[in-house]
Amino acid sequence: MTKLDELIAVAHKLRAPGGCPWDAEQTHESLMKYLLEEAYELIDAIESGSREEVIEELGDVLYQVIFHADLASTGSLGEPFSIETVAEVSAQKMIGRHPHVFGNEEELQKYAAKTGDDVMQNWDDHKKREKPQRQSILDGMPLNLPALALADKVMGKAEKIGLLDKDAPGPFSVANSDEVGAILLAVVSSARSAGIDPEQALRGAVRELMVEIREVEIGDAADAGIIAVPTDED
Repeated sequence: MTKLDELIAVAHKLRAPGGCPWDAEQTHESLMKYLLEEAYELIDAIESGSREEVIEELGDVLYQVIFHADLASTGSLGEPFSIETVAEVSAQKMIGRHPHVFGNEEELQKYAAKTGDDVMQNWDDHKKREKPQRQSILDGMPLNLPALALADKVMGKAEKIGLLDKDAPGPFSVANSDEVGAILLAVVSSARSAGIDPEQALRGAVRELMVEIREVEIGDAADAGIIAVPTDED
């Protein structure tokens, strides 16, 4: 038995009859806050540079994945699945998204990549092949990201469709991360003084940008003859 198998067995025993009552009572929904906490604790450990802390926090995140998979094996989400199913789907996804590594001879040439930027140029195309039902570049985006992370991600999408210019100068001239941090802190301070929640304010601005992105996508699709734009007569 590998150490990974041992951890899977531990999680299963804790949830099984005669195991831990708390573990047995948990649901996917009740575990969500713990998954978030463990992910943030892992980020803190990585930033600390401590090997021991990273090992520990990686283990905690891994245990959350195993916990959810063991719970799902009981049919909590419909047809039961196991950690093996999760691993299989993840491997297939990674293989499909890296044709420059795992593809056939034609794909290896078509998607040849020497840098990370080369890979990212084709990343959205790989994802489209994987999930053709998605109609917008925003589909599948985790909207529960913290507002700053969400803003960065949505602005990246806006740049890809030409709504924003990545190379255009920003409204503030900044030289380093310290200056950016100071500006953000000043914005938060001003928001607090005005009784405004900066997190919600930024989310509102991001939602408006997302509406603009979808409008551009609809316009581009109409120009290409993919969809019909509704008129007042429709």
